[in-house]
Amino acid sequence: MAERVCPVWVGYFLASPLRKLLQNPKKILGPYISAGTNVLDIGCAMGFFSLPLAEMVGPGGKVICIDVQEEMLASLQKRAQKARVSDNIEARVCSPDSLGLDGLSDHIDFALASAVVHEVPSAKSFFSEIYGAIKPGGRFLVVEPKGHVSQEDFEVTVSHADQAGFRVIDRPKVRRSRTVLLEK
Repeated sequence: MAERVCPVWVGYFLASPLRKLLQNPKKILGPYISAGTNVLDIGCAMGFFSLPLAEMVGPGGKVICIDVQEEMLASLQKRAQKARVSDNIEARVCSPDSLGLDGLSDHIDFALASAVVHEVPSAKSFFSEIYGAIKPGGRFLVVEPKGHVSQEDFEVTVSHADQAGFRVIDRPKVRRSRTVLLEK
């Protein structure tokens, strides 16, 4: 579902442990995740958020990792095995036209899209597909980098989410990002 795709080599920088100094996954996502949660990590790349999510959901939960690049997912799977969380991760390759969320209707408790929406060709289709996968009352955290997305463009993104049926419940702070927490 990518119009502009993050190069694979950038994935190594995004997965860097140093990034945790600016964006600690457990601090950002901890308030929304508990054991047994089913999570959708859209545009997961090499798993900067996926691996901590897999630890947080535990053996009763699942993190479904979606990316358009098979090479990113292959790296994620290797990193998940090394971190001993591969049983909690399901990797799916999506296409430019679809997130490939087959079989997930009303299944997801929490979804994350970090630095993704500005790369998709149709935000309307993107939010509509995710809306279908999230359970009623489920939440969706959208995080976009300030360096790539203006406040005006971010508000257009939020309006697309609203049109899909989501409602804004919070605007949590994530360093160097524009962020919205949505609910179905």
